[in-house]
Amino acid sequence: MHRRTQWIASAVGGQLHGTDVAVTAPVVTDSREAETGSLYVARRGENADGHDYLARAVAAGAVAALVERVVPEVDVPQILVEDATWALGELARVHLRELREAGDLKVLAVTGSAGKTTTKDLLRQLLAPTEPTVAPKLSFNNEVGLPLTILRADCDTRFLVLEMGASGPGHIDYLTRIAAPDLAIELMVGHAHMGGFGSIDGVADAKAELVRGLVPGGTAVLNADDPRVAAMASQCPGPVLRFSAQGDEGAHVRARAVVTDACGRPVFLLEGVLPGSDSFSEPVTARLVGAHHVNNMLAATTAALALGLDPAEVAARLSAALPESPHRMDVRDLRVSGARLTLIDDSYNANLDSMGAAVRALGALGAGRPKVAVLGEMLELGDASADIHRQVGAMVAGVGPDLVIALGEEAREYLTVLPTDLPTHHVLDAETATQTLLAHLPQDAVVLVKGSLYSHVHRVADLLVEKGEAR
Repeated sequence: MHRRTQWIASAVGGQLHGTDVAVTAPVVTDSREAETGSLYVARRGENADGHDYLARAVAAGAVAALVERVVPEVDVPQILVEDATWALGELARVHLRELREAGDLKVLAVTGSAGKTTTKDLLRQLLAPTEPTVAPKLSFNNEVGLPLTILRADCDTRFLVLEMGASGPGHIDYLTRIAAPDLAIELMVGHAHMGGFGSIDGVADAKAELVRGLVPGGTAVLNADDPRVAAMASQCPGPVLRFSAQGDEGAHVRARAVVTDACGRPVFLLEGVLPGSDSFSEPVTARLVGAHHVNNMLAATTAALALGLDPAEVAARLSAALPESPHRMDVRDLRVSGARLTLIDDSYNANLDSMGAAVRALGALGAGRPKVAVLGEMLELGDASADIHRQVGAMVAGVGPDLVIALGEEAREYLTVLPTDLPTHHVLDAETATQTLLAHLPQDAVVLVKGSLYSHVHRVADLLVEKGEAR
């Protein structure tokens, strides 16, 4: 972002203390990420006060700060606001408005109970070779991450890809008021963050905030295979395009003849026709692991085609696309403490739907080999938590595991529905989970590591990689 501090103060309704200087590097909320020319946003979090790290940000190169209280001992221009998080969003909103007024920038937004980050990564890989594209790092999909992504866009950006998440009603509505999308992708309505929504219908209504937040005449890309997503068509202000991983002939884009190869990667025919275009049928051989990724690939494809990309080129780019964000169906062969294993690291987050997809991947990749599941607890499920954990346990039982390790208090429920003669262990921290796994690991096993982010089960995957050698 290239803006002067006086412009920033005006945009957010703040008061500039100090001189008017140019911000020429990324806006950051983490002092460790500051660069020469950065604007540092001092947020008050649950566990830390960003103002305490202002001096560190300046030492790293920040030339100005957005603050809720002026820190006089740090000699840097400071823009005083009431709420730094709100001001960050307002700064992004005004910045984006001016970029749209000045050029042909399209905003594409993705939401869904599972698959958002993978779809965002796929869409970036489809669009970036064609036009300058900005997309979020990792899973930057909330009131902090989304503005930070927007503020990376400049006058050359043609496509701005945004991921929008929610843990309660109104969250996506707030994000669309910062960045109303020209095109919205709805992946699925599932059981993520059930504690914040109350019911699956509450999840659906919250996810529909994305299509209700489209610009007038904006395009909605809907999953025809999910009835709750398909029903959102009546709330869309413009054209509706549908995709179907199940091959629905009524969908604009669909997959046919889907199979998975020996490594669990989907192979299929990409077929369909968009309004005003010729029909197409192109082969896709994916490099992502898991048949569930067909849904994500079709969503990204439909958006890319709606933006005018050629179907054959899209299919070729899909076949070359790789996972870009960590802990998402990252499959690698390792040798750890003398044991050979295949690690399926899908540990970034978890809910009933993504757990089911990961367990099916374990069954497919583990065919004919020992199968091990290291399962962190699923969080924010409300009163349904115990029942949903037991449902996942039943799924795991269905693929015939040889060992199951449950990590976290609520993860104990996984084990209650498993066969009594199956070796199981319940632990409370990632280090113990890793030690237990290595002490009981069958030779040449396929090991799934999966759970919610704050179960810290991802540490198990990290420790295996740190201890192991690629083979």
